[in-house]
Amino acid sequence: MTWNPDQYLKFAQARLRPALDLLAQVEHSGPRRIVDLGCGAGNVTALLAQRWPHAELVGVDASAEMLERARGALPQAQWVCADLAAWRAPQPVDLLFSNAALHWLGDHARLFPALLAQLAPGGVLAVQMPVNFASPSHTAIAETVYEGPWQQRLEPLLRPEPVAAAQIYYKLLARDAAAVDIWETQYLHVLAGDDPVKEWTKGTWLKPFLDALDADEAAAFEAAYAARVRVAYRPLDDGSTLFPFRRLFIVARRA
Repeated sequence: MTWNPDQYLKFAQARLRPALDLLAQVEHSGPRRIVDLGCGAGNVTALLAQRWPHAELVGVDASAEMLERARGALPQAQWVCADLAAWRAPQPVDLLFSNAALHWLGDHARLFPALLAQLAPGGVLAVQMPVNFASPSHTAIAETVYEGPWQQRLEPLLRPEPVAAAQIYYKLLARDAAAVDIWETQYLHVLAGDDPVKEWTKGTWLKPFLDALDADEAAAFEAAYAARVRVAYRPLDDGSTLFPFRRLFIVARRA
């Protein structure tokens, strides 16, 4: 699918915090080669450049629109447009960092060991993925699909929860890793504006469904979805909306 950087970056600060929390747990004295896999608009890539200014830095993403924004913000990095599932590092990497990207890919049983194998000895794999798929922000999408005239066209876009339990990732990585650290965090985002949860998902999980419809149908689907999440996430008296959001973090060091 195509990405809309402006829509995604409406909540740039809230989306950035998990990346900062992940980065804080990465211990590496001086990585020479760093890859930001699923770099998007380059917000996190810039943080990696600040921490390790002398490293060779590569951002990889499947969205030309996102990479155009990234290239303008951080011209000193290398930017690669590629399918994340098919991408392979041309040489061993010291830090492979991926923030909120790998949940878009399938076959994690193959993917995660393959990513670890691309690290140099002592290299670090650092991953953050959302695990909010059982929450109303996401289940309301399926409900809207099934209760509208677009069901037949949109049902093939529905996916099972893409992120496995934490212990699954431990088992996938532990055999070839010197250390594996996995944890979950639930953030309580305080959002402003009208229908902010709808606006949040419109930049990510909701987007493929809207893109599959013509303009009038997309507007109707968006309105029906917004009505559902408005009930699930009611504004407070001060107008703000609380949005709980769970995320899974993985830091693995290759032996």
